[in-house]
Amino acid sequence: MTATQTHCPYCALQCGMTLTPEIPRVRLEPAEFPVNRGGLCAKGFTAADLLDHTDRLLTPLVRKEPGNRESPLREASWEEAYDRIVTAIRDSQERFGPDSVGCFGGGGLTNEKAYALGKFVRVALRSSAIDYNGRFCMSSAATAANRSLGIDRGLPFPLADVAEAKTVMLVGANPADAMPPSMQYLDTGRANGAKHIVIDPRRTNTANGAHMHLAPLPGTDLALANGMLHIAIREGWVDEAFIAERTEGFAAVRTATNAYWPERVERMTGVPEAQLREAVRLLATEGPSMILTARGAEQHSNGTDTAQAWLNLALALGLVGRPFSGYGTITGQGNGQGGREHGQKADQLPGYRRLDDPAARAHVAGVWGIDPDELPQPGRSAYEMIDALGNDGGVRVLWILASNIVVSAPHSSHVVNQLNMTDFLVVSDIFPSETAQLADVVLPTAQWAEEEGTMTNLEGRVIRRKMALPPPPMVKSDLTVLTELAGLLGRGEFFTDEPEAVFEELRRASAGGIADYAGISYERIEAEQGVFWPCPDERHPGTRRLFADGFPTASGRARFVRVDHRDPAEVPDDAFPYVLTTGRNMQQYQSGTQTRRVRALNVALPEPRAEIHPDLARRHGIADGDMVELRSRRGAATLRARLSDGIRPDTVFAPFHWPGANLLTNPALDPHSKMPAFKVCAIALCKAEEGSS
Repeated sequence: MTATQTHCPYCALQCGMTLTPEIPRVRLEPAEFPVNRGGLCAKGFTAADLLDHTDRLLTPLVRKEPGNRESPLREASWEEAYDRIVTAIRDSQERFGPDSVGCFGGGGLTNEKAYALGKFVRVALRSSAIDYNGRFCMSSAATAANRSLGIDRGLPFPLADVAEAKTVMLVGANPADAMPPSMQYLDTGRANGAKHIVIDPRRTNTANGAHMHLAPLPGTDLALANGMLHIAIREGWVDEAFIAERTEGFAAVRTATNAYWPERVERMTGVPEAQLREAVRLLATEGPSMILTARGAEQHSNGTDTAQAWLNLALALGLVGRPFSGYGTITGQGNGQGGREHGQKADQLPGYRRLDDPAARAHVAGVWGIDPDELPQPGRSAYEMIDALGNDGGVRVLWILASNIVVSAPHSSHVVNQLNMTDFLVVSDIFPSETAQLADVVLPTAQWAEEEGTMTNLEGRVIRRKMALPPPPMVKSDLTVLTELAGLLGRGEFFTDEPEAVFEELRRASAGGIADYAGISYERIEAEQGVFWPCPDERHPGTRRLFADGFPTASGRARFVRVDHRDPAEVPDDAFPYVLTTGRNMQQYQSGTQTRRVRALNVALPEPRAEIHPDLARRHGIADGDMVELRSRRGAATLRARLSDGIRPDTVFAPFHWPGANLLTNPALDPHSKMPAFKVCAIALCKAEEGSS
């Protein structure tokens, strides 16, 4: 049988792997791709188990009694499913206008599908109502990078550069669990004498191997970064020449950091002054140095400003644009990078163009063959869209693709209520997720090994996803469904379901934009093991490293932006005296729709566990393995306790891969990025009653 080299369906590493169809199953082997270099994590090694799983959706499903979501779902033909969807769209738009119909996408969609979905909403539906689950992942770091550096590419250098850095600071990042194959670069660096600093309220597997572990109170990372910059200025460690030649706005930031003297920052964060001083000394004097942030720093109601504070520190130390040095953010979802570049976000058009920019509208409309005035203005962000479902002016007919927001969105009981308020709900997925179980119509979709397309990994490397086997007979790709529905809505001439043709159009639409793919082709990707954007023409080699010669800002300089600490949207009090923070486990991924169905992963980690310090557990009579109830102002969840002295005594950690953790989380939004405050909410806890689950 023919072997096909493709890529893992999970995280933004997009590890290379080879699939060989055999009877009765598919053989999966790691590939020597530049990112994973022959390595895979447990999730990647077991990814083929998804392809023939007994829970696989194989036909469309509709409610036995139309309009009654209490009635069971039954199998249906595509014609019947389409008829119900198109009727609901037309009825809603006739009664409530174009914006009453919308789509919610996913960071796992290929570039082609993300691009086509954004086009479908704006051209076929003529609606402004689109956003995606990447708003819950990368939006704060992206906003900070755009306003400071003029461009958002998670890592502005290849992942391999991490191995060459002598000091690496990881802020709110736990790659040992989230993307294990990436640890080879950190391991190589340490073997060559590099020193790593991990900033996390937990002593994670990543922190266990680090030179230093700083454990701040969740929600105080901005103060920590400003405190480090204060020390760097006082000690004369800032790079005055770099600041003068390549940046602007430092004077205001210098003034702001006067308020963050070490003793005050220690009181605010809980990080000892000596650790603050040593951490910034290493960054400043033992280079080349990198600062890498991830969701622990960014998923806050001030996440943009927090990412900005770390960017300010990197710029002040002169780290950016130098070999094996700089600032980056670690993308989480498989196509979290490409998914936000080409039109899934409420405010963006392909190529990372702004939807409210007349020149951008004219360019993309020209590629699409429509009048620019036909394009809607920006719509609501992801949680704002959810919060308005079924209300006056909100979306009443919603199509969700590749996203399980019942588990992944904050304040999930409210999310369920809002989904139930819609007049009509469609969900496309490969399994019957918790969100799909609420739908009027469920559409089965082809999965990773059954489709063609491109993905953009955490480095900005555009890669090929290849079809290794066909989808089941009644299963269609999302591109086909988008094209067929557009045809039924009278806009079919604008769409195609041929992936390479979609990518060729994407190249034209992105040309001249920030995320310029014009010079990238399927052939080049194949020949070069991926091409780094921006790549403006076919003679361009692709941009492996950004900022060596300048910044894509109006002035050509990087911008410092003054940011000040403010308390989280919710702080502990007498009723809710502790802090909950959420995150990942090694064996599971995102909402668990896929990984919770893989037997080997469930054997390794069959249930979520609340990580609690022994001192805190002792105060509440909780032993390791007991069931504990966590309560916030929004709801309650019962989890089994795991006692660990590696977490702060005032903090509880819960993984978000199962229903439960997001019953508690706070949907307070960052004013710039509209990121919810996943990482901090106030909770109470107690030992659960016997029989609780």
